[in-house]
Amino acid sequence: MLEKIQAQFNESIQTQIQMANEMPPILNECAQRIVQCLLSDNKIIVCGHGRSYINAQLLVSYLLHRYQLARPSFAAQLLHFDGVLAGVMVEENELAHLYSKQLQAIGKEGDLFITFSPSGNEQAVLNASHAAKNIGMNILAFSSSRNDHTKGLLDDHDLEIIIPSHNEARILESHQFCVNLLGELIDSLLFS
Repeated sequence: MLEKIQAQFNESIQTQIQMANEMPPILNECAQRIVQCLLSDNKIIVCGHGRSYINAQLLVSYLLHRYQLARPSFAAQLLHFDGVLAGVMVEENELAHLYSKQLQAIGKEGDLFITFSPSGNEQAVLNASHAAKNIGMNILAFSSSRNDHTKGLLDDHDLEIIIPSHNEARILESHQFCVNLLGELIDSLLFS
């Protein structure tokens, strides 16, 4: 059992080392893009499905409340997977459109759509991403090396944070690390 624990630590550390070597430019660009969106009086709309919903909630809480600095709230909206809406959509076999319907109601050109999709095959997230492109929104996609579903969907105006792992636990914890880092970078860009 101790070897298994050590192996998990080692795998996590190796993922972080690889990220530290590859990701600073993309994370910097993501923070810049989020700040530019907010300063242009647009909003950040965030979506995550399954276990990724937690990271989506965390990012929105940082934007609406704060990361470390006490500051005014930023315009951010979480696309919800709540009981009533999700229940009705499951009953009507429409769950794949749960987020795209919400996005079509609140999204506008100039808003930034942020998705969390560790495997990339979450149909509800993919449908929402297509809706975002139809609206004229840019996308910041949190994905992984397991994800080839966004190929052809994202264009030169979009950004993708690709976690170099196939292990969902490493992907989720790395997404959370990036969310924390973005919270710090956004505060620094706006208030330093």
